[in-house]
Amino acid sequence: MRLMIAEDSTLLREGLVRLLVEEGHEVLGAFGDADALLAEMVLGRPDVVVLDIRMPPTHTDEGLRAALEIRERWPAVGVLVLSQHIECNYAAQLLAANAERVGYVLKDRVAQVEEFLGALERVKAGGAVIDPEVVRQLVIRSTHGDPLGRLTPRERSVLEALAQGHTNTAIAQKLHISLSSVEKNLNAIFDKLELLHTTGYSRRILAVLRYLES
Repeated sequence: MRLMIAEDSTLLREGLVRLLVEEGHEVLGAFGDADALLAEMVLGRPDVVVLDIRMPPTHTDEGLRAALEIRERWPAVGVLVLSQHIECNYAAQLLAANAERVGYVLKDRVAQVEEFLGALERVKAGGAVIDPEVVRQLVIRSTHGDPLGRLTPRERSVLEALAQGHTNTAIAQKLHISLSSVEKNLNAIFDKLELLHTTGYSRRILAVLRYLES
């Protein structure tokens, strides 16, 4: 996999480069700010870009804005955004236009190497990945008045796995249930969230968005 990295923490940036290279990936460039990343994007095309949300000069949303620009200008490039804290509105912005080849994970996830590398692979393959802790917080915050309040515990577990970017087969393995049970629960989720079969968008993507917006 060909990657570019934008992270203002030198320690984390160099750690990411070393990890990815050791795993057999090619790092085309590693930068300390979003502007340098965007300038390099004009010259080369990585498979996936990994970038922090908060970078110089203001340390607010430079990385998020760069991620949105990359998704608009180079839609074939996957984007995996790293965040120090849970910021559900940022995750929703990333997914709003097109929930393909995009991920939002907490920086702590990098230390869980297999999960981090798996997130990169799913983003490269065209999936959407949301950090499990973000999903967990969304479940905690949902109330009985929200559409999510109508879901059963099993349906919530399936939707949580869906938001993490897993396929139906992977959800079945993760939850130790049959593939047909996964499909049954997904259909129930789509019905309860009023995601009609006639919609022009993927119901899986819309379900994740509804989850984030709850």
